Amino acid sequence: MRQEKHSHYILHKPFRYLSQFINNQSKRKNKKLLGDLYEFAQGTMAIGRLDETSEGLLLLTTNGKLSAYVSSQKIEKEYYVQVDGLINEQAIEKLRLGVTISIHGHMYTTKKCRVNLLKNLETFPFEKRFVRADRHGPTSWISITLKEGKFRQIRKMTAAVNFPTLRLIRVRIGSTILTLGAGEVIQVNQFALE
Repeated sequence: MRQEKHSHYILHKPFRYLSQFINNQSKRKNKKLLGDLYEFAQGTMAIGRLDETSEGLLLLTTNGKLSAYVSSQKIEKEYYVQVDGLINEQAIEKLRLGVTISIHGHMYTTKKCRVNLLKNLETFPFEKRFVRADRHGPTSWISITLKEGKFRQIRKMTAAVNFPTLRLIRVRIGSTILTLGAGEVIQVNQFALE
């Protein structure tokens, strides 16, 4: 039996891009799409999504089974999150233990996850961009590592502890770490997931 050959890509999704290839909604006709960044193979799909204002690591494949596996709750995803205000240990502990958020109108308590305060991001390869003026108060950065991925989950989690998300960057999926600059794409033979 002949094995089907699939294509796999690693992408640093820039801010203000949709995690899709076809724009079939009239209200989104001027939006930037992933296909604007690279010549992907026919049938390529994003594994999990990042919303338009989120950035970072996105894996793409033509293999639906692989996509389902990575999107399952077996693979860790790590995010760097800039929040409004100087987040405290009490809020971080609440995030670690799980908070109650609304998912499509139903209340949901998030699973336990790892949350750490980040101090130095100088060596991290994400684009420097204006988020808001300093006069609006301080901000802080945390990392959140989890295996689930509900709709806008991290933004809802930080809002639930009164530290709204200002910037959200996915930096790792499994063992695949974000090393590309914004908008860069590489084709790979396989993903490092374990």
